[in-house]
Amino acid sequence: MENTGRIEIPFGAQNLIIESGKLAKQANGAVTVTCGGTVVLVAACMSKKPRVGIDFFPLMVEYQEKTYSAGRIPGGFFKREGRPTEKEILTSRLIDRPIRPLFPEGLFNEVQVVASVLSHDGDNDPDVMALVGASACLMVSDIPFDGPIGAVRVGLINGEFVVNPTYKQREESTLDFVVAGRKEGVIMIEGEALEIPEGKIRELFKVAFDALLPVAQMQNQLRKEIGKPKTKVSLSQKNVALMDKVRELAKTRLMKAYSIAEKGDRQDALDEILDDLTSDMSVFEAYKQDDKEPTAEQIKMLFGQIEYDEVRRMVFEENRRADGRGLKDIRTLSAEVDVLPRTHGSSLFTRGQTQSLAVITLGTKMDEQLVEALDGTTYRSFMLHYNFPSFSVGETKPMRGPGRREIGHGALAAKALQAILPTKDEFPYTIRIVSEILESNGSSSMATVCASSLALMDAGVPIKDAVSGISVGLITQGAKAVLLTDIMGLEDHFGDMDFKVAGTRKGITAIQLDLKIQQISLDLLSQALEQAKEARLIILDKMHATIAKPKSEISEYAPKVFTCQISPEKIGEVIGPGGKVIKKIIEETGVTSIDIDDTGKVVIASVEKQAGEKAISFIKGMTEEPEIGKIYNAKVKRIMNFGAFCEYLPGREGLVHVSELSNTFVKDVNSVVKVGDAFKVKLIEVDEMKRVNLSKKQAENET
Repeated sequence: MENTGRIEIPFGAQNLIIESGKLAKQANGAVTVTCGGTVVLVAACMSKKPRVGIDFFPLMVEYQEKTYSAGRIPGGFFKREGRPTEKEILTSRLIDRPIRPLFPEGLFNEVQVVASVLSHDGDNDPDVMALVGASACLMVSDIPFDGPIGAVRVGLINGEFVVNPTYKQREESTLDFVVAGRKEGVIMIEGEALEIPEGKIRELFKVAFDALLPVAQMQNQLRKEIGKPKTKVSLSQKNVALMDKVRELAKTRLMKAYSIAEKGDRQDALDEILDDLTSDMSVFEAYKQDDKEPTAEQIKMLFGQIEYDEVRRMVFEENRRADGRGLKDIRTLSAEVDVLPRTHGSSLFTRGQTQSLAVITLGTKMDEQLVEALDGTTYRSFMLHYNFPSFSVGETKPMRGPGRREIGHGALAAKALQAILPTKDEFPYTIRIVSEILESNGSSSMATVCASSLALMDAGVPIKDAVSGISVGLITQGAKAVLLTDIMGLEDHFGDMDFKVAGTRKGITAIQLDLKIQQISLDLLSQALEQAKEARLIILDKMHATIAKPKSEISEYAPKVFTCQISPEKIGEVIGPGGKVIKKIIEETGVTSIDIDDTGKVVIASVEKQAGEKAISFIKGMTEEPEIGKIYNAKVKRIMNFGAFCEYLPGREGLVHVSELSNTFVKDVNSVVKVGDAFKVKLIEVDEMKRVNLSKKQAENET
């Protein structure tokens, strides 16, 4: 008899069904999560023994979207799923971030969570389902885990919050947030908004928290039904006596090192202390644990714990930070634009020792990114790519492609800017931003937001407003909690929270919350939101002083894009058989490309402005309806005995009969006009066969 369990939970307008015991039974825990026609399988496994020689929890999260789930075969040569897509990477991070703090401290066994989308209905996004499934499968497994977690997506449509909206509803929503938490508080937030005020965001947090609680609580029922007893694992225990000895030897020098404000000098002093501690291991011989001699690696790990304690002690006892700032102080700001001569737009934004160089490239429709996802194929006309070279932190390591961190930071910055971008009708360009992190000492993603906003204005992109971003940290000690504005690297490393908030003066455009503790209360989250706003406005003032509004014109080196509208019935005429006509227009005018969509919108890209205007004139002429009585500029193309055929609009010819060439009798057409002659004509008739008759003499008589 299979040990199976099933729970069903209200999930917005639908129900969420979690089942376990039927699939993937060799995993430590596995569940399927179903909503509508979308089904996600989530399985978790843990290694039998801990990894040796590490000081971090080796958690791996993999989210996979199987194309068969949507009834499709993968594109490309290999016809199978390959490297993770951006959506898969971002969802893996979405799952990892809230579950990681809930594993016991000192657990060094490898844990892997794999979420696979098995069925997709085109309405329900599997990402939140995968997050809930990760919590549920860990709950029913024998893996130590202090869950459960609930998670929901929240939208805002016509001023009303919508829990777990469908794809279609999300298109109408002015915000898109995923919130994860448990009964004690919130653990993770990820979202974007169209300049929504802080007050409304606070309401959202409350709505989301109330909605996620039942999702978390119902998992306890599933665990009672079929959950396995939790395995007793060997947790890494600190050698308290050894740590006390390290603290005794290092404390005085450590406090002195942390009085140094400059990061590099401070790190040199810390490295010197650690080198001195590990140069003579004989002083630690008496502090064995399990009959094992202390190692230099162990001393290094304990030294890190002592640093952790010192950073927090300074905040609570001295009300100061390692670089000498007050708790709400922002590091020194500087900003400049137009820093690169041949790019389409550029800026350099520096906050303390974090520096982003943002570069804008403007392209055409041909440069849009094709995105194939389970919910359909789309084209992306805005891209933001974040690069984090090792020299930005003074280190050496191999240069590889972007990792999960780079993908995640770039996606967050892109969300922050999406709200202020012009529409395609307002600005028919493809926009690519690259943020090169040249220095990093905390919150480089928010520096990217600021630099990118400045660069967009330098490039002449008509954005609605400038966007700035800031990160707020948290240090806790029992019931005490202190918020830190503009956290630097060591406060991120030794702190309890990284709360990134981006927005304009009107409101918030993006938020990301990550915790190292198990939760944060809504009240403290509200305080952090207000503290972030204060800092964000200060940064916006600095940015405004650098460049107040977008430049009136784009760079001379950027392609020129022109648009016009033609009747959909005329699309075939402009394209021509096999694209013959449109190719001819490109060749004759010298433009780079011409694109026409199904609505008849024409987008022309050209290096030269004159060429683009010529192409627009050509297409308008081709698609213009002949107007009887109107005077046109014509050019003779062919001469016959009975008259001359003239091009009066691009690609359009009409006949000037011999009797309409002159007010006097014309015996020989060649005696009056020649091929290539240009003159004005009047359109006098369009017959039943759509043949156009023109008159040279009537045009001359009227002018």
